[in-house]
Amino acid sequence: MAVAAFLTIAAGIGTFMWQSGGLVAPGGGEAAKDADSAAAAAGFDTKDKAAIEAIVRAYILENPEIIPEAVQKLQGKQAAKRIASVRGAVETPFAASYAGNPDGDVVLVEYSDFACGFCRQSVSDVARLVSEDKNLKVVFHELPILSDESRVAAAWGMAAAQQGKYYAFYKAMFGAGRPAQATIEQAAKTAGLDMAAARTFVASKQAEEVIDANIRIAQQLEFSGTPSWVIGNKVLNGAVGYDELKAAIDEARAAKKSVS
Repeated sequence: MAVAAFLTIAAGIGTFMWQSGGLVAPGGGEAAKDADSAAAAAGFDTKDKAAIEAIVRAYILENPEIIPEAVQKLQGKQAAKRIASVRGAVETPFAASYAGNPDGDVVLVEYSDFACGFCRQSVSDVARLVSEDKNLKVVFHELPILSDESRVAAAWGMAAAQQGKYYAFYKAMFGAGRPAQATIEQAAKTAGLDMAAARTFVASKQAEEVIDANIRIAQQLEFSGTPSWVIGNKVLNGAVGYDELKAAIDEARAAKKSVS
C-alpha cells in the first residue's frame, strides 16, 4: 500500500507544468486530491508526504528530460486511441486505391495531396518499400487541402481506383507536375483510364463525399499536413523518408507478431 501511495503522490507531483518561469506546480486539482487521499490511506503524515514531494520534485528538476519523454509517450497513447476508433476506415482503400500485396500483413496508409511537393518527394520511398517488402500493403487516401485543382485531381485518382488503375495514376500525376486540367488529363491518359467513365465519376456526389470523409478523419487524427501516414498505432507527418517509414513498418509487424 505504501508503494502504491508513493506512486500516486508522485503522479500528483507529475502534474507540474512548464511555465515561463520554469517548472511549477499548478496548485490543487484532481491529481493533488488523489495524492492526498493515497497518503492518508497509507498512513503517511504531512511530513512524509512533504518528503516524498521534495524527492520527486528534485528528481524532475535534475532530470528534466523525463518530461518530454513522458509527453511523447502520452501523445503516442492518445494517437493509438484515435487510430483505433477509425482503423477500419483508415486501412480500407476506396476501390483499388492501394499498391503492393492486397493481403499484406502490414498496412501503410498515406494521406496525400497531388499538389503537395513533399508528397511528390515521397513517391520514390513508397515505390522502394513496395518493391522490397512483398508482404506490405500501401493504402492511399486523397487529402486535397492545398488548392481547388488538387481536389479535382483527387477525384480523378478515385476514378482511377474504380478502374483498378490507381497506382498508375498516382505515379503519373505526381510525375506530371502540379494539378491543372492539362496535367490531370495527361496523367489519366498515361494511366490508361476510360476518360468518359472517369469524367462521370469526377462529377458525381460520391467523389465529394469520399473526399469530405477523408478530411474529417484527418482532423480526427490531428494530421499537420500532407503527406501524413498511419502505420500500426502511429501517425507520421511529412516527408519522413524511407528509413523512418521502414522502421515504422518493422515495428508494426513486430507488434502484430507479438500479439499472435
